[in-house]
Order: sequence, then structure tokens, then C-alpha cells
Amino acid sequence: MQAQVFEGYFENGQFFSQSKSSKLKGRYRAVLTVVLDEQIHDDTDQGWIDELNEMIATDTSEKLRIEDFPRADFSRESIEVKP
Repeated sequence: MQAQVFEGYFENGQFFSQSKSSKLKGRYRAVLTVVLDEQIHDDTDQGWIDELNEMIATDTSEKLRIEDFPRADFSRESIEVKP
């Protein structure tokens, strides 16, 4: 017996794969194992975004400049973003 593993999540009766899509041809028997103690949070969960914004707002490290990377070749004119 050969097996192939697909990782993803199950939501509202549908399975969404996070693995690269397979190019299997034909029809195969499949067994789906659901890990019940690992819940995936919705994209609407703003907690991690709020935490990231807080980290950015309280960042006290030295701001890097393009001159800090002399070997980088961006092959285009720099775009300055002003807060």
C-alpha cells in the first residue's frame, strides 16, 4: 500500500489543503484524520495583527537605511515610504 499525505484544514464540511496539489489520476480511497485539539483560527481573528502593530509601534531599534546594505542591487530606484 502506498500513501500520500495532504495537510490542511477542515471547515464547514469541506477540506482545504495547504499542501502542494497532487497530480493523482483516477479515483482512490482516502482516510481523513481530524486533529480535534488543534483549532485553526479564522482570518478575522485580529489578535495577532494587533500584537504585530503593537510591536511595530513600540520598536526602538535603529532604523535601517539602504546604505546599510552596500552589496544589495535592487535594479530600481528606491521608494521612500513616509509614516
